[in-house]
Amino acid sequence: MSQCIEILGLKLRCHVGVPDEELAVAQELLLDVMLEPLEGWEDLQDDIERTIDYAQVAAELEQVAQAKFRRLIETLAVDLVDFLLAAHPLRKVRIRIEKFILPQTRAVAVVLEKTR
Repeated sequence: MSQCIEILGLKLRCHVGVPDEELAVAQELLLDVMLEPLEGWEDLQDDIERTIDYAQVAAELEQVAQAKFRRLIETLAVDLVDFLLAAHPLRKVRIRIEKFILPQTRAVAVVLEKTR
């Protein structure tokens, strides 16, 4: 049985871009994050300490994203997924990052999924 927590439409501002002019200004990104915990939910006993605190995860993702400038959203995706797998008891993490940079598109996006 697969169980997951999803954070959908998380808005983050960070510095990411290839040309220096783009990198210099913080941009808003939109993230969808899927977290599959190592343990099932059968024994949670309605205790937040026994599950993944998604509010904490959202705050951590913002901190990691803002910690340094990156040229590529692909690099940001790797940094975020690796952080989550190291910091939380997760079996799998999937992240989708949308960037609003090409005027003729709604967004460009990268998707990364990693399993422990």
